Amino acid sequence: MQIDWASFTPWSAVIGGVIIGVAVAMFVLVNGRIAGISGIIGGLVRPTYPDLAWRAAFVLGLLVAPVIYARIALLPAIEIDANYPTTIVAGLLVGVGTRYGAGCTSGHGVCGVSRLSPRSLVATLSFMAAGIATVFVVRHVAGF
Repeated sequence: MQIDWASFTPWSAVIGGVIIGVAVAMFVLVNGRIAGISGIIGGLVRPTYPDLAWRAAFVLGLLVAPVIYARIALLPAIEIDANYPTTIVAGLLVGVGTRYGAGCTSGHGVCGVSRLSPRSLVATLSFMAAGIATVFVVRHVAGF
């Protein structure tokens, strides 16, 4: 394994992590909710009207923020090394996994682990183990 030192940006990662940490802490303190993206979007699929506005605003913020950022800074190049069918199947599998796991990496990994939730600790370890196993199989066993 080789580190691309030209692309190694620890300070921007630290700043991003702090921003995410402050945002999810504010969200739980102000709204009393966990900032789990799958749960927020799932609530939009079957909306209840008191929750509809904040859920729509949250998702709109996720979509608008990169557009605003692109106006003031250069966005990094995005490379996806998979074809469309593979990407679609992977997305569907992630969606199914978030339903079985009762949440996603943002809900369990960021919010749950910070609250020392045993369920979130197990879920996050499972996410990571599945990701590591998948990369190992795809890259080293299947040879893609």
